[in-house]
This record gives sequence, structure tokens and C-alpha cells, in this order.
Amino acid sequence: MRGDDEGTSSSSSSSSSNSSSKTTITEILSEDQLVSILFLLPLESILSFAMTCKKTNLLLESNNGLWKTICNRDWAHSTLDAFLSNNNIWDWRSLYQRLRNLDRISCLSSPSTSEVGPTARASHSLNYFKGCLLLFGGGSEGGRHLDDTWIANDFTSSRGRSVNWQRLVTSNGPTGRFGHSCVVIDDCLVLFGGINDTGIRQNDTWIAQPAANSTLLSWRLLDVGPLAPPTRGAHACSSIDNRRMIIHGGIGLSGMRLGDTWVLQLSDNLCFGTWHESLTHPVPSPRSGHTLTYIGGTKTVLFGGRGMGYEVLHDVWYFDSSQAHLGWVPVLFDLRNIPGGLSLSRVGHSATTVIGGRVLIYGGEDSYRHRKNDFWLLDITSTTPTSSQIVSQRQRVLWRKLKCEGYLPRSRSFHRACADDSGRYLYVFGGMVDGILQPAQPTGLRFDGELFVAELLL
Repeated sequence: MRGDDEGTSSSSSSSSSNSSSKTTITEILSEDQLVSILFLLPLESILSFAMTCKKTNLLLESNNGLWKTICNRDWAHSTLDAFLSNNNIWDWRSLYQRLRNLDRISCLSSPSTSEVGPTARASHSLNYFKGCLLLFGGGSEGGRHLDDTWIANDFTSSRGRSVNWQRLVTSNGPTGRFGHSCVVIDDCLVLFGGINDTGIRQNDTWIAQPAANSTLLSWRLLDVGPLAPPTRGAHACSSIDNRRMIIHGGIGLSGMRLGDTWVLQLSDNLCFGTWHESLTHPVPSPRSGHTLTYIGGTKTVLFGGRGMGYEVLHDVWYFDSSQAHLGWVPVLFDLRNIPGGLSLSRVGHSATTVIGGRVLIYGGEDSYRHRKNDFWLLDITSTTPTSSQIVSQRQRVLWRKLKCEGYLPRSRSFHRACADDSGRYLYVFGGMVDGILQPAQPTGLRFDGELFVAELLL
């Protein structure tokens, strides 16, 4: 027995000695080397690593420079520049948490200071272009289309309660229409499709650049060769880099809802473009009144819309525009696990990229045509594209309903919205709102001409 005890004691001592002599990789690395490695990891991985590594945990607690680096990596420089212009940052970890945990938004009405301005409308286009709001077209009372272009170039992005609208002179531009798309690509605007007041669908592609005179916008019909998408309106569209844009779905001939996907490739000199149809599978179902939103990298998010059976949808997809994939990926989640998630289904909403590559969804209407005035944040930046990882994909999709403070705008649908360069301020104009029901009218629906600003509160 005694010999066994001695052997056990000796073995235990040897094991303890071997254990204490082991060196972890973090002990070998210098602090600068460890920071360089951590910078390559997503935040979730950094935090998980810190739970098992004392050195990493201490680094996160004490190294303010590391959090500054992570802030610059995960949040756009324009976002930080806008925030830093009015604030001195001493605690970058706290700032990161505030940016990550956004849950409030404040709305401010922005009446026009000019005597004239854009009339009430819906299904128009609204872009933040070269520091200004640019509005074109849309539908108005009596089903009439509009062909006017307006610019608002005298507003403050932080507390702007008023704007100065000015009508732009356009040269040989697109004809009046509604349900078209217009996106910013590099330093130009690209417009596609739409419907006029006689019901004719378009499939023309236009490009605009500002002329030397600030009150003139120069349009020209883009040469796209013999191949172009079929005519349509109420489709979804987004830029996907500084030379490409994508369209999906819409309403085609005879009111048929479409489910095709097309990518426009612009030439380097912007003189011509080439359309290509994406024929990969799986694909989102045919729909109209949905949205496409580029969130950075190779991801463009599709959400909602009205399907072929007039059902209103709540599904989420993203288009992977990398050369290795170039196709659609479904993003799976369970509405029952989202507080208030049963109200997510909608058509005629807006979906705009804001701070951190997240999508800010506002308004729209449900299958009963009840209009909404709620704000939701959708974050799929950490989702994985492979179907074999559906479980983790479900866990990583983040929906968050924002609390709205300040001015409460009317519920609306088929409005348009855009964000400034910081991704913190959202500008919303027009749409369909509930009005006073008159005896001779079947509904109290009316067009709206209001502009308001929504600020994400940090």
C-alpha cells in the first residue's frame, strides 16, 4: 500500500509539474501581436476568447486603443466622423456598445422654408446624393404620374427641422413615372423602369450626373445593347458596388408579378452598360413592393413584398455578389421568437442601410392594407451562407423593434427614404396615408407630401 501511495504521489507530482510547465500561445505573443490577431476576429469570437483567456480579458478591459480599432473596423468611418465632430471620445468600448445596442429613434418634422416644393406623391424616388436630397417622379391624385425633379440642399443633418426645396432643370431626362427605381452608383444616379399614368411599363435605363451649373441635372439614356430586363414597375433595386446594380421582381405586363433577377454592369467610363440575368437557384418567389438594400461587402438584403397570391411576405434573403457565388441565400428565422414579430410582414415599406451595415425598415402595409409607422432594425451581418449551418444562422439573425420618441409621423406606405453618409439620419418623404373618409370615396386613403427626419439615438 505504501509503495502504491508513493507511486501515486510521484505520478501526481510529475503530472502537476508537466501541467505547470505548459505555455499557452497568448503567453508567447506580445500585446501588439495579440491585438493584431484579435482584430481579424468578429466581436463574438473575441468575447468568447476573452472568457477563457485571462490575458485577452485584461486586454479588453484596459486597452482603449483596441476598442477604437474595432469601432473603426465595424462601423463606417463616416459614422464615426459624424459622431466625433460633436463629441470627444474617451471610452471607445462604451461607444461600441452604444452603437451595437441601438434601440431608440427620434423623429423630427422638417417643413419647407421655400414657397414651393414637391407636391404630395407616392412610389417616387428619393436619394441622398452629394450631400443633398434628390427627389424624382412618383404617382399623385387621380393616378397621374409626375416628371419633376427636386433638390433639398439647405438642411442640417443633426437637428434639421426645415429644408429648402428647389426644382431642378433637367435636360432630356426620363419621362414621368412611378414605381421606378433610382440608385446612387459612384458619382451618378441610375434609374430603371417604372409605370406611367396610362399603365405602360418601362424598361429603359437612364444615367444622370450633375452639370457644372448646380441647378441642372444632365440625364442620358444609357446604351445597354440588345438585352434588357422585361418591362416592369414596383420592383426592388439596389447598387451592389461602384459599377453594378441589381433589380428583382416587380409588376410586369398584364399585372403579373415577376421573380427574375438582373444585374447591370456599368463600363468604367459610364458610357454604356450590360444587363445579365442571374439564373441561380434557390431564388425568392415572385413579388412586388419589396426592398433590396446593400449592406456592404458582397451582401444585398431582400425583404417583404406582395406575392402572386396577393399575400404579404416577411421572408429575408440576401444576394451574394461575390464571383465565387453570385446568387441568392435564404436567411432563416422564427417569427415566434421575435417580440412583436407577427407584425413584420409588409409591402410598400422602406429599407435603408444605417450604422454598422444594418437595415432600418420603416412603415409599409399589411395584407389588410393597414398602414404602419413602426421602425425595425435587421442585422444579418454575422449570418453564415451555408445551408448546413441553418441552426446557427437562425440564432444570429437579429430583429429589434425601435422605440420612437419625439414627433410621431403618420402611418404610411409606398413612401421613400434615404440615409445620410453617416448612416445615423433617415429622411422620409411622401407615401400613402390615412385621410378623412368622404361620403363619395370608398376609402380615406390620400397622398402625403411631408418630409421628416428620423435620428438613431446613441
